[in-house]
Amino acid sequence: MQLLIEGKSDVETKLIDSLNYSNYHLDYSSIETEIDSLRKRLFNIGFIENKLENVTKFNDSTFFALIYLKKKIDTIYIYYNDTVLNKDLINSISYQIHKDHFILPIDKTEESLNYLNSKIAEDGFPFAKLKLIDIKAKDSSSLQAKLIIESERTKRNIDQIIIKGYEKFPKSYLKHFVKIKPSQVFDLNTIKKKTSLLNDLKFANEIKPPEVLFTEDSTSLYLYIEKRKSNSFDGFLGFGTNEDNGKLKFDGYLNLSLINNLNYGETFNLTYKSDASEQKSFNANLKTPYLFGSPLGAELELRIFKKDSSFTTVNQKARTFYQVNPKNTIYLGFTSTQSNDLLSQNTAGLITDYDSKYYSIGYQHTSSLSDNILFPYTSSFYFETGFGQRKIEGVSEKQNLTSLDGFKIFKLNHTNSIYFRINSGALFSDNYVENELLRFGGINSIRGFEENSLVASLYGLINSEYRIQFARNLYIHSILDFAYFENEIALQKEKLYSFGLGFGIINKAGLLKFNYANGKIENQKFKFSNSKIHISLIADF
Repeated sequence: MQLLIEGKSDVETKLIDSLNYSNYHLDYSSIETEIDSLRKRLFNIGFIENKLENVTKFNDSTFFALIYLKKKIDTIYIYYNDTVLNKDLINSISYQIHKDHFILPIDKTEESLNYLNSKIAEDGFPFAKLKLIDIKAKDSSSLQAKLIIESERTKRNIDQIIIKGYEKFPKSYLKHFVKIKPSQVFDLNTIKKKTSLLNDLKFANEIKPPEVLFTEDSTSLYLYIEKRKSNSFDGFLGFGTNEDNGKLKFDGYLNLSLINNLNYGETFNLTYKSDASEQKSFNANLKTPYLFGSPLGAELELRIFKKDSSFTTVNQKARTFYQVNPKNTIYLGFTSTQSNDLLSQNTAGLITDYDSKYYSIGYQHTSSLSDNILFPYTSSFYFETGFGQRKIEGVSEKQNLTSLDGFKIFKLNHTNSIYFRINSGALFSDNYVENELLRFGGINSIRGFEENSLVASLYGLINSEYRIQFARNLYIHSILDFAYFENEIALQKEKLYSFGLGFGIINKAGLLKFNYANGKIENQKFKFSNSKIHISLIADF
């Protein structure tokens, strides 16, 4: 069926046509609904006296409707009680405000009153209702009306928060991470926005929107949360050819991460690494957020590094941190390092016993979790700088240590993306000893080189990958890495390159990663024997 609507004149008909009403309908009931909808739209733009004159059936498939628009109202004068309605709130909807009334364009009236109603609800009055009474003509193009607000006498505050599903969820995360607590003014829209942040946690997520139970004298907020698997076991095996004897050599590491096992939101990481160069490292880290219900957290770290029979270094770090918001964190810390020379004779004096102490400040930014199980985070950034001194045989020397690590995934389309990472470190000192220099290289650094085989006083590296995701659990990628480092002791400045391919796949055991990379120094000839194969497996439990 076809519907044609006309006005009293060509001008009125043209205006009706500009509202783009639907011409074609399945039955007469749909035609009636469309006419009512059009009249409401005419009312909202100022033709409040519009009148349906008649509906005529022209033939079996065509109906004509005649609507008289009559005069148009342009503005409405709304009178209000300034002790009930805040004038600052009216400023957000009207530019013409007087002591006892404000003026609105007639076509903005419904939208503006809905906005006022939502703001009053956000202020702790969820059952507030606004209505206009005593509506009458003020002049030929204006109306006047009185604004009435019906609401409870007292504000609604959150009296209690009840968690369903994961009853042992750490309450400090509600107060400091989500920023919801009892006695807070009730606003459901704001609460929903805040609780959605729970999905950014590694150990929990929201399973459905919050609900509210109102009684005459209390307001109970129900949150529905579930605990998710957050522990992980990470390991890799690397192998290549020894350039000296031509034999196959292996290196690898194990990394255990335990998150929220005590239901405090705590994180414990344990890493042990051993490689073919007889280098061994041990790292234990404990991070506890929101100590004693405060917004501050603490982090303790122990690192032990042993270089064959040359030296050992023990690094102890204590930091406190403040989470500004779910994405940004500020750190303050203290680091103590002790290194011992294991060589019976060290005529060159490049390795020696030393002690150092640093005070540091750091900043971390982490993006929200994504729904991609292969790439859960889209970006991250961490910067830390420390100031302190190193002491050798009672002689102190000022030093400065900085580090930076950040990555970003640039999504090109549904299946293609580019991964880009920058990592750097620098030790600034007047003099250096070998056992305090920075070490890098390997699967988590520049690929195609042995783990921690590169020693530098300053280094910077770029990891890049072009990724193609074939399925939710499978992707392949290219490897193109670049690094530059300086070694002040060896007076060495080098540029490094790495090329290769890899893939990642999620199976029942976890995330399996395979990388094949060939690393070379600038001006060095390409050799297949320099290639490294890295295999790692990350299993969640």
